[in-house]
Amino acid sequence: MSFKDCGDYGGYWPWRHKVFRRLFACFLCLIILVLFVILVIWLVLRPSKPEFNLQDATVVKFDLSDPNSRLSSIVQITISSHNPNDRIGIYYDHLDVYADYKGQQITAATVLPTGYQGHNDFSVWSPYLYGNAVPLAHYLAVAVDQDESAGFMLIYFKIDGRLRWKVGTWISGTYHIDVSCPAFFTVNSSKEFQFQKTTSCSVDV
Repeated sequence: MSFKDCGDYGGYWPWRHKVFRRLFACFLCLIILVLFVILVIWLVLRPSKPEFNLQDATVVKFDLSDPNSRLSSIVQITISSHNPNDRIGIYYDHLDVYADYKGQQITAATVLPTGYQGHNDFSVWSPYLYGNAVPLAHYLAVAVDQDESAGFMLIYFKIDGRLRWKVGTWISGTYHIDVSCPAFFTVNSSKEFQFQKTTSCSVDV
């Protein structure tokens, strides 16, 4: 092999290096362009949070044992969700709902059916919530007795879950959603609960 041949062979590597650099630069520009388009679409559409309402709540059972301060309860609620967006769909990946009294969870979590909610669509769920001999702190047991004697009780129904946004064929990453729905009840002398009115829920995504 002559010196001239060696020189030509060595010149091949810089040329290939330049091609690789240009291909990488083109690929990087394409990725940046796609991300920029997604960002522009996201900023233009600006998804609004879903709207939740507590439509009804029926207390089937609400028994507090005096010696051990344990609460057993059965409650059926009807809760609705509305997607207010015109061009953005919502995938509900997981939704747990439970009852809360003065900051303590008093029922086990019930899993709601999940799925896709289209533009301006509504979803309605009517789950049962069960609490089986849930131990209460002493001050909460006292508060339950006081509220029942006063004839008025406030219970929160909360949803803890995950969702994703859908814009065209693009689907976002997972977001956490917290929903809190106040339920106002009157309680008569027979300890029968009466739900007062539909309430709007606070939603945090």
